[in-house]
Amino acid sequence: MSPHEPATGFAFARDQFQQMVEDTLAQARKLGASDSGVEVSEGVGLSVSVRKGELENVERNRDKSLGVSVYLGQRRGNASTSDFSPAAVSRTVQAAYDIARFTAEDPAAGLPDADDLANADDVARDLDLFHPWTLDAEQAAAVALRCEQAAMSTSRLITNSEGAGVSAQQSHFWAGNTRGFRGGYASSRHYISVSPIAGRGRNMQRDSWYSSMRDAADLASPEAVGRYAAERALSRLKPRRVPTAEVPVLFESTVASGLLGSLVAAVSGGALYRKASFLLDSLGQPVLADHLDLHEDPHQPKGKGSAVFDDEGVRTRARQVVDGGRLQGYFLSSYSARKLGLKTTGNAGGGHNLSLTSRRTKKADTLPAMIKRLHRGLFVTEMMGQGVNGVTGDYSRGAAGFWVEGGEIMFPVQEITIAGNLMQMFRDIAWVGADRYTAGTRSIGSVLIKRMKLAGA
Repeated sequence: MSPHEPATGFAFARDQFQQMVEDTLAQARKLGASDSGVEVSEGVGLSVSVRKGELENVERNRDKSLGVSVYLGQRRGNASTSDFSPAAVSRTVQAAYDIARFTAEDPAAGLPDADDLANADDVARDLDLFHPWTLDAEQAAAVALRCEQAAMSTSRLITNSEGAGVSAQQSHFWAGNTRGFRGGYASSRHYISVSPIAGRGRNMQRDSWYSSMRDAADLASPEAVGRYAAERALSRLKPRRVPTAEVPVLFESTVASGLLGSLVAAVSGGALYRKASFLLDSLGQPVLADHLDLHEDPHQPKGKGSAVFDDEGVRTRARQVVDGGRLQGYFLSSYSARKLGLKTTGNAGGGHNLSLTSRRTKKADTLPAMIKRLHRGLFVTEMMGQGVNGVTGDYSRGAAGFWVEGGEIMFPVQEITIAGNLMQMFRDIAWVGADRYTAGTRSIGSVLIKRMKLAGA
């Protein structure tokens, strides 16, 4: 469905956005800008929450924004507005121009090089990212109630609920700059979630689950989401503490995604040029165990991280970021690339559909098989806190999960801390499971690390 069609629910059509971009660029040129870039966007959505069988909240959002960057040589100014009237847009362009006038020159400032920008053929590529979910508040509430009811019906031990929610979101934008780039597209993102509580009094345990997709037809059923969330909460009842030790740790795929996020942050341009990363000068060097690969594919149909160009209009390309444990490329915008004396990688705005895989992984490496491979140690299903030092790589976070003996789950554990250093942890990844899970732009299976410090009772 094209954003030209009224059925999309947008208040503005693409051709209106295109004209606003052209008019805004013209105003910047008239003021004397040497370069400029503009993006116009609109988002529309519905979010509904229920709790204990009753409707709790209905929220509708309709947001719009016009942002402009003005360059005077290597001085840059930015301004934005949610008022699309000609007078407001003119004031916004003037504000960006005035900011640029009084900003110090920055040798790395500037639009991307023209050769790096996506062309008309790139922009025309359809990645199937737009699937409006046409449901009203009553229908959304009915879906959320089904999800919560499925959780509550799983067991008599499910005694309460923090609620269930349904959200249907969609947006579109158009962008352009004075170096010839023009592009934009519509996209959607929908989810169903629930957070049941098991047990009573001081023995209560909570967990949650969700399903998030661009196309509502691809979402897990509300009943499946509810039952699985309840099973997770039930499994956490009667937790114990374990003594301090040094043991192997298996990260569930849902939390292993955070490890991958830490790797990406460490090899991203901002951290690198500020020298605030434990992986400085790591290009071509081993950063992961030698059986691991990290692939980036920006062009997956319906992918949550899919885009034919990045936030600057630079074309994106599939690439092998890590090959056999060795880092083949950073995550760079035009600005960070210039600061480092390198070329942009098309990652202004972050990574695109990252997939960590192991050359050892077989189809048989399911989660139960990974737990057997752990044999004796900690299976982590939840992380708490933000104890990751991006400069040194030191890692210390609160955790909850299960104690494993002889390859079997023995009992749930909580009130523990696991610690290590990411540089060593990455090299100590012994196995990656076939139980792949995609969280946002990152896809990964459960991750077994040979040894970490566990601080318990």
